[in-house]
Amino acid sequence: MPSARRLRALLLVALAVVITILFFTSQWQQTSERDTRTIQDFYHKTINAMDGKRGTGGSQIIMSGKGGQVSAEAKDKDGDGSIDADDEQMADEMAERLRAAEQKAKDLANAKAPLKPDSPGKVVGVGSSAGGQGKKDSDSTTVEESNEEHEIEITLNEILKKSPTIIFSKTYCPYSKAAKKLLLEKYSIDPQPYVVELDEHPLGKQLQAKLGEMTGRKTVPNIMINGKSIGGSDDIAELDNRGTLIDKIKSMGGKRVSMKERFVGNSNKKA
Repeated sequence: MPSARRLRALLLVALAVVITILFFTSQWQQTSERDTRTIQDFYHKTINAMDGKRGTGGSQIIMSGKGGQVSAEAKDKDGDGSIDADDEQMADEMAERLRAAEQKAKDLANAKAPLKPDSPGKVVGVGSSAGGQGKKDSDSTTVEESNEEHEIEITLNEILKKSPTIIFSKTYCPYSKAAKKLLLEKYSIDPQPYVVELDEHPLGKQLQAKLGEMTGRKTVPNIMINGKSIGGSDDIAELDNRGTLIDKIKSMGGKRVSMKERFVGNSNKKA
């Protein structure tokens, strides 16, 4: 039989073990979250869920405690035995994280791509109708230019029919004034020369450019005999000084042109 001293020691050890267990148990209860749910709460949740499922055909479930509704696709995310607002919030957060991850993956893929697609304005279609894409503006411009060029040609032809002798001039040009004075005052030309003042004509610039292409003379005056240029003011002045202007015009105009010098003193030249 153990002695009294040994029994006291055993009792003290047992008491110390019990106190230690009680101490750690109280510490664990204080640090852990208290489950405020009761059996009655669980019962009401279950009943409400069953009633909601029967009343809505399974499309929606009534949440206990808050009276809200969640979709049938929501799941018990927090493991509390019911589908409540916390589960729906967790589902939304998870969906948002998935969308963010998907967008991040797309951005990374675009950043690593060696080539980028052309902008819609630079893309030309493929197919039977693709041949006309990108040509509309150029075609319309070409048509407008062709129409204007055709109008200039018609206008110029109509002018050249007015008389065998055409003087393309400008009202303010001194060289044009000198050429007109020489041909119209010193000489008598039949049919009478037709004068076109390009600075007053609606197509004056275009006509001058066209004459430059045809005759190589881009300035005024430009004197035409039977559709051919005899030159400008200096050219006819030189021919006049040599006394060969009438012969030159007659050779170019042929039988269509008669020309004579007007009376200057006692001299009179005819052709």
